[in-house]
Amino acid sequence: MLRGRAMAGTGGRVATSESYTGHCSSTPGVSGRAEQTPRYTLGLLQTPHSSESAGAGCSGEGLAASRAAGTSAVKPVVSERGESYFGDKSSCVENANTLNLTSSSSMRGLNSTCVGKTPLSSGRSGCRSHTPLMGYSVTSSSAVSAHTVASVIVAVVEGRGLARGEVGMASIDLKNPEMILSQFADNTTYAKVITKLKILTPLEIIMSNTACDAGNTTKLFSLVTEHFKNVTFTTVQRKYFNETKGLEYIEQLCASEFSTIFMEVQSKYYCLAAAAALLKYVEFIQNAVYAPKSLKVRFQGSEKTAMIDSSSAQNLELVINNRDSRDGHTLLGVLNYTKTPGGSRRLRSNILEPLVDAETINTRLDCVQELLQDEELFFGLQAVISKFLDTEQLLSVLVQIPKQDTVKTAESKITNLIYLKHTLELVEPLKAALRSCNTQLLKAYYNSLEDTRFGIILEKITSVINDDTRYTKGCLSMRTQKCYAVKPNINEFLDIARRTYTEIVDDIAGMITQLAEKYNLPMKTSFSSARGFFIQMNADCSTLPNGQLPSEFTKITKIKNTYSFTSADLMKMNERCQESLREIYHMTYLIVCKLLNEIYEHIHCLYKLSDIVSMLDMLLSFAHACTLSDYVRPEFTDTLAIKQGWHPILEKIAMEKPVANNTYLTEGNNLVIITGPNMSGKSTYLKQIALCQIMAQIGSYVPAEYCSFRIAEQIFTRIGMDDDIETNASTFMKEMKEITYIIQNANDKSLIIIDELGRGTSAQEGIGICYAACEYLLNLKAFTLFATHFLELCHIDALYPNVENYHFEVQHVRSSAGNKEKIAYTYTLSKGYTEEKNYGLKAAEVSSLPSSITLDAKEITNHIAKQILSSTGRRALRR
Repeated sequence: MLRGRAMAGTGGRVATSESYTGHCSSTPGVSGRAEQTPRYTLGLLQTPHSSESAGAGCSGEGLAASRAAGTSAVKPVVSERGESYFGDKSSCVENANTLNLTSSSSMRGLNSTCVGKTPLSSGRSGCRSHTPLMGYSVTSSSAVSAHTVASVIVAVVEGRGLARGEVGMASIDLKNPEMILSQFADNTTYAKVITKLKILTPLEIIMSNTACDAGNTTKLFSLVTEHFKNVTFTTVQRKYFNETKGLEYIEQLCASEFSTIFMEVQSKYYCLAAAAALLKYVEFIQNAVYAPKSLKVRFQGSEKTAMIDSSSAQNLELVINNRDSRDGHTLLGVLNYTKTPGGSRRLRSNILEPLVDAETINTRLDCVQELLQDEELFFGLQAVISKFLDTEQLLSVLVQIPKQDTVKTAESKITNLIYLKHTLELVEPLKAALRSCNTQLLKAYYNSLEDTRFGIILEKITSVINDDTRYTKGCLSMRTQKCYAVKPNINEFLDIARRTYTEIVDDIAGMITQLAEKYNLPMKTSFSSARGFFIQMNADCSTLPNGQLPSEFTKITKIKNTYSFTSADLMKMNERCQESLREIYHMTYLIVCKLLNEIYEHIHCLYKLSDIVSMLDMLLSFAHACTLSDYVRPEFTDTLAIKQGWHPILEKIAMEKPVANNTYLTEGNNLVIITGPNMSGKSTYLKQIALCQIMAQIGSYVPAEYCSFRIAEQIFTRIGMDDDIETNASTFMKEMKEITYIIQNANDKSLIIIDELGRGTSAQEGIGICYAACEYLLNLKAFTLFATHFLELCHIDALYPNVENYHFEVQHVRSSAGNKEKIAYTYTLSKGYTEEKNYGLKAAEVSSLPSSITLDAKEITNHIAKQILSSTGRRALRR
């Protein structure tokens, strides 16, 4: 209903999101023209750009040619001291961010790229930076996949000398004006750093040039570059990692609502140093500065969330399917019914970093329970939330001040103001939907929405902007919304320019009508952001004179029976239309800038709104997932107990409920050994438990009849993945690295999943390694589930009372002829260890392996078994 009203207000106007080409520019070197006055921004030299260099800069061919010739299009950007900002002083930076800033493709959201070439001293041959410029691309409610495009830049710095292992990180999302600071102590594996970076999925990583000095590359740099081969790396001089400057920048840029961050980080020198380098670099590549008191800054400690290492996230298929990255058969795919990009981003982040505070989790669960019990609340909230745009990205654009005023920036500002109006008009409907809620969190959100600043901003906007100006889909409609956004009689020249624009559009429609009558063809007026106004016609070739269009039409394209074309007169009228639009945008921009300056002091309430919308969207998604399956609310105790739980991803794949099984672990029974034939369900069962644990700790209901969980501070998995393993040695070394990582990092609050450890070496050695690992984990008191084919391992329960044996049952079924026996898998877990023997051979029989080979294998196996039995008997007689 709200969406319907918004669309109805557009009338018969026409609009577009078409890009306009202004003057392109490039950054000259230090020896630039004498008449140009340099400008300094955060220590980076910025030089006004002349229109002469712009012409060459706009040429895609010229830029491509300079690259092909192996030369840089521009000289290095230098600091105020005359030194290159980048670590390697001899390197060149293709400052394409300035080239793209005013080009027609510069504001296509994250599809626009800034290319920076920074050869790393570690020997890499010059990596390209694909850092986007900050435009604004709207993502509709029904399509939230666009947010997955990488847009995070991270700065990482490590202490030196005795402080080595203390790591500071600062990250900022180009689509969200929020800087996240982290500082923690890591071990020599740098597992926390790698895990954190995997969660952030960075577009670009910034490190000190001293980390990759030739012949003295740090282990952290080597590991990060090894794990993130497709990510751009940029090195900057160590002096830019300055904690004093970092604190100064935060004091200048942090919004007053988040001023408590100063107390948290004032003694965390490494994250402050990372923040200094990050802010300087981001404002450089964005060609815009953040407005004072505009950023949300928060410190994210590692103790507030559970740690899931990147290998475990991959093994469990939390956000990416291992077979096809585009496949939605992941935990994220199971739970993602979000309507906004912000909600989807929050869900992804929570899955990779579950909560560890039971009170916070139960608060979320209370909300989900109320949403499930109150249909009016659920559908009311869902209807409003689905109308929100990407509030975080809108904020990011609003708080940035462009260094150049162009037609494109003018159009962008007008668009953003319309988006802001659209967003603020949804606050009252959102409050109305929350008015009858009962849970603590939802009430808190309702109270937050009563902030008077929302009304103040909207009132100021509606004093200048037409009431019927709305966000609409479609470039033509949106273009008219921007043209007629400002109320009449505010600027006389603007009113005249708009009348001129209307007359031109009417003339275009009239001309096309005349052409249709002249040639007796079914022509109609069409529009696209790329072509402007053009003519379309549905007709078969046989209906055309001589099977061709009249000669005055050009740029003819045909798709099936649809012709698209234009004419010389129409192209001239399009040019007049563009000129008129430029005048309108320029005058509207001046009015909009004045308006934004008036409302800027109140705009920080949008941070609160953004947080509320994304959280509500995620909670609604949890509730939606519950309605599609029989999920149950989890409890949190000292016990891991799941009654008839099943695998959530498998349920989505199979479109039916999988076989359910029980799970029970306590402090007095903290290790479960699971045996069973190949394909009996061991690996699926292990993954199921970890997935249920994660679902519980993010505040979601769980696929089970009943479940109780102990909060896991860390979740580890050791599951065989043969994607890139070529030899048994590499398999074994991979196993040893993974189990070593678990042993070094696990504690008594960990959940550990181990599947078939020791398979990469001989049976005797594998049993020994498994036995020793089990003993260590038993004493650690971690909850461990251990699947194995080594039946000898099952006897460990005779020595340790806190070990339980379980196995997956199978049934033996004879064929109708009675001469063959097959295994039927029940996928049911039972107490005790399996008594099945030679089940590998039985699995081989049902495969495509030739029967002659399987028969030989049986004979050889029986022969070896007799030899082992005979040698065992002789040793017993000697004793």
